[in-house]
Amino acid sequence: MIDFRSDTVTKPCKSMLQAMVEAEVGDDVYGDDPTVNHLEQFAAQRHGFEAAVFVSSGTQANLLAILAHCERGDEYLCGQNAHNYRYEAGGAAVLGSVQPQPVENEPDGSLDLQKLATYIKPDDFHFARTRLLSLENTIGGKVLSLDYLAQARAFCDQHSLQLHLDGARVYNAAVALEVDIRAIAAHFDSMTICLSKGLGAPIGSLLLGSKALINKARRLRKMLGGGMRQAGILAAAGQYALENNVERLREDHDNARYLAQRLNEVNGFDASAYPVQTNLVYVDVGSEVDIQLVAKNLLEQGIQITPGYQGMRLVTHLGVSRSDIDTLINALKAQ
Repeated sequence: MIDFRSDTVTKPCKSMLQAMVEAEVGDDVYGDDPTVNHLEQFAAQRHGFEAAVFVSSGTQANLLAILAHCERGDEYLCGQNAHNYRYEAGGAAVLGSVQPQPVENEPDGSLDLQKLATYIKPDDFHFARTRLLSLENTIGGKVLSLDYLAQARAFCDQHSLQLHLDGARVYNAAVALEVDIRAIAAHFDSMTICLSKGLGAPIGSLLLGSKALINKARRLRKMLGGGMRQAGILAAAGQYALENNVERLREDHDNARYLAQRLNEVNGFDASAYPVQTNLVYVDVGSEVDIQLVAKNLLEQGIQITPGYQGMRLVTHLGVSRSDIDTLINALKAQ
């Protein structure tokens, strides 16, 4: 099966599986799992933070970050298209009584800082207390520049806000910018990293921050039922991903550009309006195309996509080769 739905569908390679099999384990809730402990210490040092905690998902990592930064009755600023606002089941509001204040994203994925300033609530008991700005990099496959991140840091310092990064695909951003990951991480008070997208681990994310923040997040993780036992089996996969699967993200980006180029050859499909920066390809689908039927026909040929009525998103990852892209294009042309 060739799967273009998401980079979450990646599967461990043989070397990663071997690392998982050989992982030394213990009870992580007691702090006894040496492989988890090593991953957390490695990740904190590698990204320039004091501490890290290994969790089951990016959604949980973002939730822990927001709840650790904010108290009940506080609010966080974020983009209208932010994953932790639109696609994480309203967890901060439901579970933490933390109010999101979304602001429309600019075309490049950034948030207008002057506009953001107007959404910061005054110190008045009528309002929620604005405590945090949450950014996402990449967002919709778009990369936030280092200049913008520096401006966001200065903005938060000026307004006494904490700054969090949803870094689900932050390594895609670093590779696209051709910088070390610390050049991005240095601007933030906390950051998440998803290990199970392009980095290829089967499960897991990291939350990084100060020791105080991570201690609070660890308590919240337990409260949410997120304490894991012999989790070193999973942490070993995350460790392998960070050590071996970063540079190969360039291949995913190259394949995404190739995919967008080839889609423009197919009648009814047009990716030209969406410049490809990383591994996400967005496509306008003509009204003459029954994309639901196309998806059904492709599935019968061993190709999976996520159909949409007003367009389509395709994602490249370590499970998609250049020849797989050609197979998709040939199948679309034959529809």
